[in-house]
Amino acid sequence: MQLQHIQQKIHDIRGLKVMLDYDLAELYETETKVLKQAVKRNINRFPDDFLFELTKQEFDSLRSQIVTLKNQGRGQHSKYLPFAFTEQGVAMLSSVLNSSKAIEVNIAIIRAFVFLRQYALHHKDLTEQLKALENKYDKKFEDVYEAIRYLLKKDEQPPEPNPIGFKKK
Repeated sequence: MQLQHIQQKIHDIRGLKVMLDYDLAELYETETKVLKQAVKRNINRFPDDFLFELTKQEFDSLRSQIVTLKNQGRGQHSKYLPFAFTEQGVAMLSSVLNSSKAIEVNIAIIRAFVFLRQYALHHKDLTEQLKALENKYDKKFEDVYEAIRYLLKKDEQPPEPNPIGFKKK
């Protein structure tokens, strides 16, 4: 299972990294209906921070962002809104869907979540370093700009005063 393929199925919804039920069903090579039934039979294993159902607005927004959703027919005509599983919810799925395929896929998915988290932390460090450099050099360049402005003012000639009175022709 390719890490990049899984990462494309991880979405940012409500400020959380989640995977949707139809994407997980595809990875597990099962029907979305079967996956949802297994979850509903074991709903006590999925607290709100493991699983939530998308609102219609969230789903419509997601569908408009993901053009391939309509092209592949996934969830296009479903009368039920999709479930969104957090990393912990995906890990819990391995206990609900007890097959070798589910275990294999779960391991790959957890690795994808860990990779994204490490990337985000590393990216955050780089962003902070760039901001520090920017602040450091902005101060130095501000001094240079001030010196240039001073030199330009010094070189300016005062305007000629307007003579008072009438001019003879």
